[in-house]
Amino acid sequence: MSSQRPNILFLMSDQHRADVAGFQGDAIARTPVLDELARTGVVFNNAYTPAPICVPARQSMASGQLPRTCGCEVFGDDLAPGHMTFARRLSQYGYATVACGKLHHNGQDQMGGWTRRIGDSMSVRHEFIEGRDPEAFRNLPLATEHKWSQAKEVKRAGIGEGPINGADAYTLTGALRFVENFFAAPWYDRATPTRPLMLKISFVRPHVPFFTTPEKFSYYLNRVRPYIDETPFDHHFLGSMAVRPGIDVSEREIRRATAAYYGMVEGIDEDYDRVLQALEHVGQDLDDWIIIYTSDHGEMLGQHRLWEKSKFFEGSAKVPLIIRTPGRANAGRVVEENVNLCDLFATICDLTDVPVVDGLDSRSLAPLLNGDSAAWNNESISHFGGINLGHEEQFQRLENLMIKRDHLKYQYYGWEMPEVLFDLSRNPQETINYADDPQYAAALANFRARRDELGYGPNAHADYKNAGY
Repeated sequence: MSSQRPNILFLMSDQHRADVAGFQGDAIARTPVLDELARTGVVFNNAYTPAPICVPARQSMASGQLPRTCGCEVFGDDLAPGHMTFARRLSQYGYATVACGKLHHNGQDQMGGWTRRIGDSMSVRHEFIEGRDPEAFRNLPLATEHKWSQAKEVKRAGIGEGPINGADAYTLTGALRFVENFFAAPWYDRATPTRPLMLKISFVRPHVPFFTTPEKFSYYLNRVRPYIDETPFDHHFLGSMAVRPGIDVSEREIRRATAAYYGMVEGIDEDYDRVLQALEHVGQDLDDWIIIYTSDHGEMLGQHRLWEKSKFFEGSAKVPLIIRTPGRANAGRVVEENVNLCDLFATICDLTDVPVVDGLDSRSLAPLLNGDSAAWNNESISHFGGINLGHEEQFQRLENLMIKRDHLKYQYYGWEMPEVLFDLSRNPQETINYADDPQYAAALANFRARRDELGYGPNAHADYKNAGY
């Protein structure tokens, strides 16, 4: 590699279901920009979130550590100030690290290792305010970010300009302005294009509430194939929060919500195109860049009668992941091994010749990019610890763990609920629990042993430190 480290463009969305994209075979979704990145890059067909909910997923990805390792197990947590992130690590090696849009930090360290932040997503939750008087907050209405119920989210979806769309417009404007100033600086001639750059563009779409433009909505309305004839999974957690067609919402409302969601996916694709055009406009050759696209988690979109995330079904736990390396090396390769968003820390360090740090739950994807899977530990781990709304009476800590190995996906939900084992090769619809099937006894024993190592279950190892990669 040359002495000049490559620039990195990190594109990210929120709640993008992995299979709603043209490059994944969806003939309805209009995603030409992501499709072209997939055609000229490497697609990971089995990439998973470290947590199927926003905050733990994002902080685990940033730190290269699973939720239990980095201490961000529930919605509302944040990394400790100064915690090592891939942005902080690249900053230590000369990169300008610039984040536009959502990072979802809740604590005092709003930069999280980035040298610059652009957007309107910076805020500190009340429990992270230093020296706060707990009595002064006891009766205040603090939960200002509540969403509607999932049924109401479905009912209200459609044509419109919701808060998510407005936040993303703000992010895009800031990103385009930064690109011009960093690479051209036409007013003061102070461009610094010789300094390596990691530029992250992080949109909130297609997160709820689902709103899109009239043109996109009308295009998708009669084309989408919504999940209508669905049966809830017979499990206390996996079957909870079901939205019943014909009872809680109408079939027409499900269709409308699905169409609006597709429109939001198309909208982020269009905005990524504006970013790519802006970089080319100021003279950047994108074939020299590392380009990454992913999302923090998926969206159930009515499958199993569920919406949003928090479940370990494929719709919620799987994420899209594309990596394009300079020169379009390995263009068109598809990787089937199980990988995790935590792996991006070690991968980014590997691709930029930046020394990786110790204590990570992160494995470099570089061998897989080159077609070498011989030494790959074909495992991906995800955890969901709960939601902390800032009021103890509203908080319940959960022990929800997923371990995916090859085509088997094991799930542990504490001693009060049954274990779940999906075999995606036999039942990709995830409707059959094979945990009690004698054919899977040996596999189940191996999963339980790994569960213990990760600090879960009745025989949990008390000395857990990390995944041990």
